[in-house]
Amino acid sequence: MIERVQTSIISQIESLETSKFTDDPWSTSSNSYGRTRVITDGTIIEKGAVSVSVIPLSNLSTSRASTISERGVEVCEGSEYAAAALSLVLHTRSPIIPTFRSDVRIFSLITDGVVTRSWLGGGCDLTPYYIFDDDVEEFHGMLKGLCDRNERDYEEYKKGCDDYFYLPARKEHRGVGGIFFDDLEFNSSTFKFVEELAEMWMPSWLDTIVERRKGQEWTEEQRDWQLIRRGRYLEFNLLYDRGVKFGLATENPRVEGILVSAPPLVKWAYNHKVAAGSEEERLQKILETPRAWA
Repeated sequence: MIERVQTSIISQIESLETSKFTDDPWSTSSNSYGRTRVITDGTIIEKGAVSVSVIPLSNLSTSRASTISERGVEVCEGSEYAAAALSLVLHTRSPIIPTFRSDVRIFSLITDGVVTRSWLGGGCDLTPYYIFDDDVEEFHGMLKGLCDRNERDYEEYKKGCDDYFYLPARKEHRGVGGIFFDDLEFNSSTFKFVEELAEMWMPSWLDTIVERRKGQEWTEEQRDWQLIRRGRYLEFNLLYDRGVKFGLATENPRVEGILVSAPPLVKWAYNHKVAAGSEEERLQKILETPRAWA
């Protein structure tokens, strides 16, 4: 499923872009494998990655076993597991168009060569630089509709997204959220939900927000604000993101693949202040106190 969706997403993006994705199939000595597809210098996407990664069989380290146990599943060091994920992050050139991030993933415990339990996780979210209420409301509305059709709790998953993508040192959220969930017990109905989520990513962003905003002009001052906000995006990835920590904790990690979600350019401005009454201040206030969008 994730290989099929990866191929579909690449095709949809390339139909609108001037640049093409690179193709980097990879494998490791521990039998992990995947395919990292990266686009750079596009007219819409300044840098983006659509990546599949698979761990067909491995053993839990002490730290990983402890992390899983803390989330209510009793495992011990050395337990066998398998995992797979499709993840993407699309950093836009225009500050008018939000960055889009999403993933779906599966984690399975294995005993004597047999999968004993599996869990699904995933989500998607927006990181805008300027707020257009109709864009965010439509995005969240599509996610709520998906959750309602599959009898999943949109409010719980929205809160999970707001809580996860939070920078405690800054006391602000990374973006305007979406949905985020973990530890969803695998069965036919939960798999259907996750599959439909992955298939909805491009309709919720590329076909709506990008199509609506791609021709809108922007200024160098707006671009400068985008680079400052990207600094916060990178802060979250390096300091708090569980996926980055999980990947870097593996033996001989693929650092380029793990950090491929980093934006191409960022800026840190010392003690930066936004102007009162500005659109930048409006974004800042929304990031400090999440809103109900759907």
